[in-house]
Amino acid sequence: MAAVKNRQRTAPGALTAFARFVLCGGAVGLASSLAVAALATRIPWGLANALISTVSTLLATELHARFSFGAGVRATWRQHAQSAGSAAAAFALTCTAMLALHQLVAAPGALLEQIVYLSASALAGLARFAVLRLVVFARNRSQAAAGDRATRPVPATVTQTAAPAVPAILCRAA
Repeated sequence: MAAVKNRQRTAPGALTAFARFVLCGGAVGLASSLAVAALATRIPWGLANALISTVSTLLATELHARFSFGAGVRATWRQHAQSAGSAAAAFALTCTAMLALHQLVAAPGALLEQIVYLSASALAGLARFAVLRLVVFARNRSQAAAGDRATRPVPATVTQTAAPAVPAILCRAA
């Protein structure tokens, strides 16, 4: 049982975490795109996109907390909020890139649009990975490590110091 707990608390290396991040995020993104298309047949597309984006961000944050970053526990509401903030920043970055493209090129072709969008998405994804790994889920690892240290017995150390030579100093100190 202790081995399982230790395995859950051990943070994966950066490459492993990144591979898991891409896998989880990609799977949720693919499922989300299908869900938006299906839901948009029943309700307006903007509402469908907003609902699916909210649900997919919550789901991805849970997957990242439990799997990608090795916390092994559910994400807190604070982590959900921070993750949503990073997702909103990523969305803003891709929108800005597309707006800039349309300001710079009068009629960009589909290939150029895809290159710009996918490049901005990749950059946003890298930034989001860094934020989630170094900020949002870093606290779990440091708290787990602190918890491990708190439960370990601290070895007692005896230190001898020289006693003051003058008894009057002892009296004043008391």
